[in-house]
Amino acid sequence: MNFCWDMALNGKALAVLGYNLICFALVLLSGRVCQATPNDIECLKSVKASLEDPYSYLSSWNFNNGTEGFICKFTGVDCWHPDENKVLNIRLSDLGLKGRFPQGIGKCESLTGLDLSSNKLSGLIPSDISEKLKYVTTLDLSDNNFSGPIPPSLANCSFLNVLKLGNNRLTGAIPLQLGVLNRIKTFNVANNQLSGQIPDFGPNVTIQADSYANNPGLCGKILQPCPGIPMKSRVGTIAASAVGGVTITAIIVGIILFYFSRGAAMKKKEDDPEGNKWAKTIKGKKGIKVSMFEESVSKMRLSDLMNSTNEFSKSNIIGMGRTGTMYKAMIPDGYCLMIKRLEDFQRLEKEFVSEMNTLGSVKHRNLVPLLGFCVAKKERFLVYKYMENGTLYDKLHPAEPEVRNMDWPLRLRIGIGAARGLAWLHHNCNPRIIHRNISSKCILLDGDCEPKLSDFGLARLMNPIDTHLSTFVNGEFGDLGYVAPEYPRTLVATPKGDIYSFGVVLLELITGEKPTHVVNAPESFRGSLAEWITQLSSSFLLQTAIDKSLLGNGFDSEVMQFLRVACNCVLPTPKERPTMFEVYQLLRAIGEGYHFTTEDEIMQPSNSNNTDVPELIVAQEAK
Repeated sequence: MNFCWDMALNGKALAVLGYNLICFALVLLSGRVCQATPNDIECLKSVKASLEDPYSYLSSWNFNNGTEGFICKFTGVDCWHPDENKVLNIRLSDLGLKGRFPQGIGKCESLTGLDLSSNKLSGLIPSDISEKLKYVTTLDLSDNNFSGPIPPSLANCSFLNVLKLGNNRLTGAIPLQLGVLNRIKTFNVANNQLSGQIPDFGPNVTIQADSYANNPGLCGKILQPCPGIPMKSRVGTIAASAVGGVTITAIIVGIILFYFSRGAAMKKKEDDPEGNKWAKTIKGKKGIKVSMFEESVSKMRLSDLMNSTNEFSKSNIIGMGRTGTMYKAMIPDGYCLMIKRLEDFQRLEKEFVSEMNTLGSVKHRNLVPLLGFCVAKKERFLVYKYMENGTLYDKLHPAEPEVRNMDWPLRLRIGIGAARGLAWLHHNCNPRIIHRNISSKCILLDGDCEPKLSDFGLARLMNPIDTHLSTFVNGEFGDLGYVAPEYPRTLVATPKGDIYSFGVVLLELITGEKPTHVVNAPESFRGSLAEWITQLSSSFLLQTAIDKSLLGNGFDSEVMQFLRVACNCVLPTPKERPTMFEVYQLLRAIGEGYHFTTEDEIMQPSNSNNTDVPELIVAQEAK
């Protein structure tokens, strides 16, 4: 008998750790103590006042509340801790906002992420932006109407990993000073009016040529050569200079390197924000073995996990959720793994080991495999197989829409595979799993784009209380577009809630739209993707919602059948929605000619008439 648990993400663990880390960083970098002050509230008031909000998406920003943490429930606001008014990220993408860059953003002193993309903002990017966003790691101002130059002060935002300024009206040269941003992973200024030489980010940073596309006069290393000194003359000059100065340079460099090499390691320990203070506490436990469930995976120790993640460096983080942080691990033979560090885990080691051994036996082709686990002092680590193609969400909604390349057979195969995995959790586990957080972000794709459901089975391990709604509001997905309409009223997780969420995923696959703020809907429409589809289905305009790239390729009949299944999943009344077994069978019938599936993959459920029973009760009865 397989014992399976439902998943509920514990919110306070990651937030507390993150809040402590930023306090530690701020003390090092500015010498001040990090406190929850009214500044963040004033910051958000200023942001709201400076923006025109034609669709009233910021109506939830109600400041007539004196309780700690009330701003953490605002649309697009993430906090370091759900009970403190300290802003971590502001994400206001694709809301139709108008106005200028919010000058008061600097009062959010602990802000690390700002996303104002895909709006109608205009004017200049502030010249003192580095003073306003001192600790920003992600800045996305793309797809607006910003004009004028790119501020050179952005070079002072030394923590930047992502800088997106594409699809604006920016002019002038790209400041060459930006080349000092050695942490940069994503840089995009495409579709502007820029000219001149592009910055050199150094050998450890790879920026593709398309990140500079459609600018009138850019030149440089990965583009066309810049006009000026001919290449031969330039090479000769460089060679002569090198010969003339090599002796002096060698002496100076030798002296500098001698002292720098001795001080660099100490400096990194003192003020490198990528360091993890908690990781240092387990260095003495490196010899601890990792319990592995797969014989094909090499025997590992904690030292292997630490080495393969660069001692759990920030640069290895590939995901952060309420149950913990996920790191990419490259082990010596070139094989990749994902390591999740559970946070604020309170249960005894014996209980954890017992539950892990049981969870390790839960296997299905459409679940992300749990390969092993490790216990070191108070730390708990889970080892998963690495998924090369990331999340379905990123595949459907890439930063650059033109790079999306998903034909109909691939979308159909992903829909069938994901339905098969969720149907297995609902009907073949005993007691069944209710996922609670189904979204395109929790569906991972392996090297062959086979879908795998992630983060299943951690609910009882982390927190047995049903917190489904709060997870969506404050959790890692943070997208109300997936929440079934009955949850605000009942606050109880049922399989039919999962089916609604899965229906939204199917709508994403068929329309290419995000779950909230539908681009192709009329400007007067302010609802979710599911609500938009419901309106269209009642007005016989349903076909207009389909992604245009899917039509006219000989698949129109299959596409419409797929869309009807999705519509049935998002019906407002839970009892009218099909079971997950029925959803899988309907999708499987649509893809029958592609041979995506084999016979008897999911058994006919014997309790299909009992799918509205809350999972918590089912689990108790199973005991």
